Amino acid sequence: MFTGIVTDMGEVLAVEQQGDLRARIATSYPVDTIDIGASIACNGVCLTVIATGTTPRGWFDVDISAETVSKTNIGRNGWAPGKRINLERALKVGDELGGHIVSGHVDGVATIIEMHDEGDSTRFTFRAPKELAGFIAPKGSVALNGTSLTVNEVNGADFGVNIIPHTKEVTTWGGAAVGDAVNLEIDTLARYVARLRDWAAQ
Repeated sequence: MFTGIVTDMGEVLAVEQQGDLRARIATSYPVDTIDIGASIACNGVCLTVIATGTTPRGWFDVDISAETVSKTNIGRNGWAPGKRINLERALKVGDELGGHIVSGHVDGVATIIEMHDEGDSTRFTFRAPKELAGFIAPKGSVALNGTSLTVNEVNGADFGVNIIPHTKEVTTWGGAAVGDAVNLEIDTLARYVARLRDWAAQ
C-alpha cells in the first residue's frame, strides 16, 4: 500500500525486453535499505524490486508484465533512458498517511486535455476513460502518476485538479504537457461504494 505522496523522482536508466519488460531505475533512496522483493510505486504502478546496485549511482531493477504495459501509460508514453518517473516506497506501519490509501494497481489511463495557471498553481483538466468516470467525484481523491490529488470539479468524463508549486517541483508534474497519458487509480473507497450499490441493486 502507498499514500500517493511522492518521495523521489527516479530516472529510467535502461529498458530491455526479456519476455517481460525489464527496467533499471536510478533513485536517491539508499539502495542498501531496499530489499529484493520490495514494492515501489513507479508513476503509480506497484512494481517489485528484483535487483539493486550502486554503479554509477543507486538503482533498482523491476520486471513489468505485458498486462501492466497494456493497462498503464508505460505502453503509451514508453519508458526510455532519461525518462523521469515519480517514486514512492511502500507504506510502513506507523508512517504518516499524508495522502490517501493507494494500492498501486492502475485502473486506466487519463489524458491531460487542458492546462492553465491560476496564481502560482496550475489547473489541469483530465479526460478519464468512460468506464472510470463514474468513480471520480468533486472533492474526492485520485492518484495520477502516483500522486495523491484532490478533484476540484467533474464534467462528464472530464475532471480538474490544481497542482501547487511544491508538487510541481518535487514530482514530474513540472514537466507535464497537454496530450500526456497519465496513470489513473480511482479512490479505493469509491470502488467499494460502487460495488455495494451494484450488489444492492441485484
